[in-house]
Amino acid sequence: MKRFIKRLIASAMLSLAIVGSTVGASYGQDKVVRIGFQKYGKLVLLKSKGTLEGKLKAAGYQVVWTEFPSGPPLLEALNVGAIDFGNTGEAPPIFAQAAGAPIQYVAYEPPAPKGEAILVPKDSKIASVADLKGRKVALNKGSNVHYLLVKALEKAGIKYSEIEQVFLAPADARAAFERGAVDAWVIWDPFQAAAEAATGARTLADGTGIVSNYQFYFASKKFIGADPKIVDLVLAQLSEVDDWAKGDIHTVAEQLAPAIGLPVPVVEVALKRQSYGIKPITDSVIADQQQVADAFFALGLIPKQIKISDAARRPGT
Repeated sequence: MKRFIKRLIASAMLSLAIVGSTVGASYGQDKVVRIGFQKYGKLVLLKSKGTLEGKLKAAGYQVVWTEFPSGPPLLEALNVGAIDFGNTGEAPPIFAQAAGAPIQYVAYEPPAPKGEAILVPKDSKIASVADLKGRKVALNKGSNVHYLLVKALEKAGIKYSEIEQVFLAPADARAAFERGAVDAWVIWDPFQAAAEAATGARTLADGTGIVSNYQFYFASKKFIGADPKIVDLVLAQLSEVDDWAKGDIHTVAEQLAPAIGLPVPVVEVALKRQSYGIKPITDSVIADQQQVADAFFALGLIPKQIKISDAARRPGT
């Protein structure tokens, strides 16, 4: 527990450093929506479109955007009040809620199980997930792929404790993977597609038949309580961007590629594996997410049991 708390404090300090400029930019402004986004996804498309700014201005709000390297620090920033809205995969909100973060699920994207995978080098002798026993596996701790690894091992009859977890951010994990310092890498798109294209990495297993790989949208409880209509406005704009994206994947890939630093064809592969549709939270999704939380608690990855329904915003509320 002490190690968990120390890691949480260290991560929170990192988040504070990342979002310091955001806090400064919004200080003294009564009506500001502070949105956290990652380099890939619907929020970065919304930012690049520039349509949200006009809609918010008409409602008396400004928007401040802050980029994060992954989901865990984004939710830590929401926890400390540095942002109001953002999105991540399945696992980060579990850790955040267990740590007492005032998050609220406000929407989700349908399952995209092929958008994350366990990769091995093209010439690796590892042929199945069961072969990972005793091996080094790189992953971003607390990210959506954390749950994929847990469930894939379980399906293969391997205990989580029977592999050596190497917790690395995507860039560091890619480097370790390429030089052979780890035996496998659990990663999400577009990093997944990039590794496949550049190194010939083989997919040992993706989420198909194992995990859903949802994407969730969150707001702080304080922000929702202050003006829920603004959250609905942001979600409506996201839905418009989503409709455009699914109808013109090649154009979206051309738009995202320079910012991500990946070739257009690689981004296009990743986009075809993700899901489309911004939907309100349902009982079924809550139940699926509860399974993630229960699995993490059983493994001792979170310090207490949590109820996802306590952090879910239902339609019409």
